[in-house]
Amino acid sequence: MLAIPFPAIDPVIVDFGPLIGLPLAIRWYSVMWLGGCVLAWLYVRRFIARPPHAMSDRDASDFLFWAILATVIGGRLGYVGFYMPGLMLDNPLTLFAVWQGGMSFHGGLIGVIVAMILFARKRNLDLLAMSDAIACAAPIGLFLVRVANFINGELYGRVTDAPWGMVFPGGGDQPRHPSQLYEAALEGLVLFLILFFLSRSQAIRNKTGMLAGIFFIGYAAARGLVELVRQPDAHLGLLLGGATMGQLLSIPVLLLGLYLVIRAQRTA
Repeated sequence: MLAIPFPAIDPVIVDFGPLIGLPLAIRWYSVMWLGGCVLAWLYVRRFIARPPHAMSDRDASDFLFWAILATVIGGRLGYVGFYMPGLMLDNPLTLFAVWQGGMSFHGGLIGVIVAMILFARKRNLDLLAMSDAIACAAPIGLFLVRVANFINGELYGRVTDAPWGMVFPGGGDQPRHPSQLYEAALEGLVLFLILFFLSRSQAIRNKTGMLAGIFFIGYAAARGLVELVRQPDAHLGLLLGGATMGQLLSIPVLLLGLYLVIRAQRTA
């Protein structure tokens, strides 16, 4: 069976060795994640320069810290809570073992939503307008993180006979879908371009919440589609109705997106 060789990029850029008993290294995942946060912040600043002005440059800069903290806390809580609840019950300290990997997009999303609600109230900002700005920038980070997942050789797809299948380290000797790249393309590049071109319409921008709703719908659709070829988590397998955990968690995201789009249309 033909397969494209996996590039085998070292996930560790610089390894400093153990420090006080904990591993210390700079990894591509960390660089991509932080780079995505910074690029998204720069894009938000550009986005809010046009009406409706969701927030000031200072607000955008201040919220960057809130967003980073919310993503880390929410992403880790979501991963342990959604994907490894039994392990957390057996050893609660697992929650803080971030060096072992494990972040959930849906958990991070919940964290950012909570942070936006609190920040908007504190600064007296329009939450929906702020959500539009953040949503239009989010695919930048999603793209880079999915590329980092590919470099790590994790979250690979199911076995395939497609000519672009790859043999991943730890994935056996059969070629698999490079599902990380599918997600990078759909959740990242395609969704960014859709939101970018829609946001150029002032009529759509004035319907606050519309762009955020489209982001939620687009993400849920992309994630649900790619999950059809992505290898389910070994300890979870297929769940209700043959769905994966990622698909089930994307259902409320889809519903929230539909609510925001319908609300934006009715209140415009």
